Order: sequence, then structure tokens, then C-alpha cells
Amino acid sequence: MSFAGTKSVVEENDTVILYLSINNMHAVQVTAKLTNKDGKLVDNVFQTQFGALKLISLVGKEYGSKVKLTKGWAYVLQPSPELWTLTLPHRTQIIYTADISMIVYQLEIKPGSVVIESGTGSGSLSHSLIRAVKSTGHLHTFDFHEVRAQMAREEFQQHGIGDFVTVYHRDVCTNGFTEALNGAVDAVFLDLPAPWLAVPHAVKAFKNSGGRFCSFSPCIEQSQRCCEALDTHKFAEIQTMEIIHMESIVKTRHIPVLELDFVKHKVRDFIAVSITFATYRTKRESPLLIWTLCAHSQHVGCYWGKNFALQHKHFCYQRK
Repeated sequence: MSFAGTKSVVEENDTVILYLSINNMHAVQVTAKLTNKDGKLVDNVFQTQFGALKLISLVGKEYGSKVKLTKGWAYVLQPSPELWTLTLPHRTQIIYTADISMIVYQLEIKPGSVVIESGTGSGSLSHSLIRAVKSTGHLHTFDFHEVRAQMAREEFQQHGIGDFVTVYHRDVCTNGFTEALNGAVDAVFLDLPAPWLAVPHAVKAFKNSGGRFCSFSPCIEQSQRCCEALDTHKFAEIQTMEIIHMESIVKTRHIPVLELDFVKHKVRDFIAVSITFATYRTKRESPLLIWTLCAHSQHVGCYWGKNFALQHKHFCYQRK
């Protein structure tokens, strides 16, 4: 029941996130026993690189607390759609948080919205859609693969959000979204190989006031054909977006500072001058441009010299 709402303490049968590091998290169900490959009931012990943990020992622990493993420690976190996306078992390719956030925003989903999703897949987007529409809205999610649809249905029930979602085994490109949903939907999302085939069915599903439509496609050719279908069915404000996730890296760099301590001294009768000059004897003479800086007058002059080996000298001369 840990997805249905926030809570402070872990209970038996909760799905929790075991946090080992930013790139090492696991979703586990807190039960005393599980069935192994031989069909026998054994203790539910989760193995990690930092040792083992009996999951039933998490019951009564506060979410966010540190728990001891046999060779180290971990944190137990309450699951969220974002954490579930990072830890869920992949039955298909999934949609990640960067794209999910834009999809929910562009579909203008809010509590009370009625939303269609096709296909369900691994349920990554489904959890975010359910969070956005509950507790007065509803998600209708479709998948043409019967086993995946059944697994998603069981997963939603296990997470305590089954009341806010209905899972269908159905080919929406051929058969549409069922007659019961015609004229009842606020938003439609498609993640299909041929989304343009489902556009006419989406038009039927929208309320009389209209609705928002989104199709997620990996290829620009799919997007082009879908846009043509949307234009044919009089959709407005058609846009194609690409979401690129970029990491900002902050670096510290040390830059050498010019030594100007001599400027700090108050000199009235003398002007301090720092000159870089060259003396180098060779048979071949070549000109060298030498810069001089007068600290007080802030005047820069240049001189020509011979081939060089650099030296630095600091001296003063009296002002006349």
C-alpha cells in the first residue's frame, strides 16, 4: 500500500526502495517468505554487495532510516513514481522521468482527469499518470500483450493503486478504446508503433469540449505520419518536441594572480617600474618587443631589442 499515500513506518507487504547509492537502488517487497525456483517457501533474504538483509526486519522501521546489512548499511525509502522508474522490472523499453514530466505537463493532467494510455508496457508512465489524476480521476491503460496486461494489473493492485486504474488487453489501433469511453476522456497518450492508426479512435474518446493528445515515437517518420493524421482530423497547435537530458558539471579552477604588491606602497617622489628585458648574444640579431609598465602613471611603452633570454627586474627612478 506504499504507493497509495505517504506514511512514516514500513508495514508488511509494502514495496520499499532499498538505497545503496545514487546508481544502486532496488525495489523490494517486505514479506517474511517467498517461493524459490523449486516451488518451496524460504526466508525472504535480499542479497546486496554490502551483505544480506532479511526483508521482514524492515517492518516498523521509519522511512528514510538507516538499516544495517551484514557487511554494511543502506537506507529504506518510500517509493515514488520517479524511484519506481529507476528500479522497476523491465518488461519492455520504458519512458524515463525527463520525458514523463513533459508528457504530464503537456497533457494538462490534474486530479479528476480521465486519461487513456496505450500501451502499458512496464508501467513506468502509468504510475506518474495515476499520481496526477487520483483520487477523483481515472487512468484507462491498454496493452495488446495479454501477459503484460495481467502483470501490470497485479502490480497496480499490489501497490495499492488499483482503484485508480483499469487495465485492458486490447489492440486499440484496430478495435479502438471501447464504446464506454467515447466522449468521456480528457487526454490520450499513445506509445505505439503506428500511432496514426489510433488517432480516429482518440477523436471519438474526447469529451465534447475537446482534449489533449500526445504520441511518443522514437523515429521521425512515425512522428511525421502521426502529425499528418492529426492535421487531417482538425487538431490544433500540433508540435513535435525532443527532450534532451543534460547534466550540469561545476568545476573549480585555480587561476594564477599577478603579483602587484609593489602597488600597495605609497610612493610620492619615485615611480616604480617593472620591466621585462632580454639579453642574449648570438651571431644572428633579431628584434624583440619589450613592454614596460609604469605603475603610477599607468603608461605602457615598448622598446626593441635583440634576441633574448627573459629576465625580470624591478627598479625606481626619481621624478623630475
